[in-house]
Amino acid sequence: METFITILRGINVGGHHKIEMAGLKAMFEKLGFETVTTYIQSGNVIFNAAPKASSVDLSNTIRRAIVETYGFEVPVIIRTLTELEKAITANPFLNEADVDEEKLHLTFLADVADKDKIDKISHLNFAPDRFIIIEKEIYLYCPLGYGITKLSNNFFENKLKLTATTRNWRTVNKLLDLANTN
Repeated sequence: METFITILRGINVGGHHKIEMAGLKAMFEKLGFETVTTYIQSGNVIFNAAPKASSVDLSNTIRRAIVETYGFEVPVIIRTLTELEKAITANPFLNEADVDEEKLHLTFLADVADKDKIDKISHLNFAPDRFIIIEKEIYLYCPLGYGITKLSNNFFENKLKLTATTRNWRTVNKLLDLANTN
């Protein structure tokens, strides 16, 4: 079995797309996934599945099950344990002095962004906020807080034409800890 991390976008925000984690866990188990663990109410699910399962197929299966179970569609982004480990160790902001890890975030993209689209936004200045795109992740440093940055999921989705969802650095590391014990 291989460990996967599911990151749902836009559930339990402002009273919309309500999904109880116990129900979500049960839905994952009904799909045949094993060792299902949820973390906080924002749609983080760690589970085990057949090692040859593709993230795209798993994402589609989970998205369809959410529609059937809850009656609405939400974007589903999946990473393997290895991909999550790589994303965490690749964070370029961790190599900088004076970076407050409480102000770090990781935006997960559904796929690798097109280089031309990245080039169009890479020169934009949102100081003091900064971002770096590496493969399917966007590393964010928002020293004044994520709640006021212009570097939101909607910004990146509009510019890169890809689904995106963001987690704070503490949550990302907790997901790794949980996945390592799965």
